Amino acid sequence: MSDPKVGIIMGSKSDLPVMQEAADILKELQVDFELTIVSAHRTPHRMVEYAESARDKGLQVIIAGAGGAAHLPGMVASLTTIPVIGVPIKSSNSIDGWDSILSILQMPGGIPVATVALNGAKNAGILAASIIGSTDSNIAKNLASYKEGLKEKVLDSLKDL
Repeated sequence: MSDPKVGIIMGSKSDLPVMQEAADILKELQVDFELTIVSAHRTPHRMVEYAESARDKGLQVIIAGAGGAAHLPGMVASLTTIPVIGVPIKSSNSIDGWDSILSILQMPGGIPVATVALNGAKNAGILAASIIGSTDSNIAKNLASYKEGLKEKVLDSLKDL
């Protein structure tokens, strides 16, 4: 996108089916983003460069998805001052996702990572939009409209009871 406000990163291409949900909801909410692969273990220098340059590139939030040991969100959070939202991913090398959840959730004091549910990239996108919407009235209006749509779906479902 032309002026990304959110960086969506993942440890490998195999994480894309989960992380695509963040991209999809950000598109729907009209939040510009970029999407790339940044591995904490296989491309550590790329990860450092990405995190340290994020603010200068105009990013306001980073969504970082990772499976297994899931170091990417925490390592990125240690290298930047912009909010990082971690998405634990149940991957092929995961222990039912608990290793990912705990690796992202249990950060040491001073290095916070907002953490969503296992494979919860859609909520990560909504949270990123909420953070940006706190200072961008257009994004706030888009979020309000989205949430109104959720309410309408529930009320419409009452007709089927």
